[in-house]
Amino acid sequence: MAQMQINMQCRSCSKEYSVPFNGIINVGSDPELRARVASGEFFLHECPYCGAKNLIPAQNCLYHDALNKIMIVFSPLSLKMEDVPQDYTCRLVGSIGELIEKVKIFSASLDDVVIEMCKYVLRGELKKDVELKFVGISGADSEMTFTYPQNSRMEMIAVGFNVYEDCAGIVRRNPELHEAARGCVTVDKDWLKKFFA
Repeated sequence: MAQMQINMQCRSCSKEYSVPFNGIINVGSDPELRARVASGEFFLHECPYCGAKNLIPAQNCLYHDALNKIMIVFSPLSLKMEDVPQDYTCRLVGSIGELIEKVKIFSASLDDVVIEMCKYVLRGELKKDVELKFVGISGADSEMTFTYPQNSRMEMIAVGFNVYEDCAGIVRRNPELHEAARGCVTVDKDWLKKFFA
């Protein structure tokens, strides 16, 4: 899963080319990588023929942040990772977009279990079963922003940090949530449904 060549076709000019891609993203050895991954820039490559930006069609990669003890594994395959150190948070994701979202959550020093609870609450308030994505946290009040697709465009919703604090309280009162999040697991909407139907 280290350095590899990935064949691409430009979405703009349709020409084919290959790019080098490092499947191990070690932000401990290069901290600037964290920002590039969170912005999605790490997964884009400029076409050498027309200059268009293209998403690298990576199939697998490992994001490793030794300083914060976080591992995020992107793989379309179902994996079991028994060798993850006990003090690590390890997540399995099924897409680059999910990996980017997890990096944003952990970079903001937030708990992804609590963020999934926030999404659950927000879906209830919106009265819509939408795919909410965490975008970021900003401002003096630590307002959280989420996006979701609606009528072929992305809608945004901003909520106060009190929503996170309330959801953190729910998670604390349900210790089985954090117990189930140990090891290398997928923590998403479907995972949370096992606990809150």
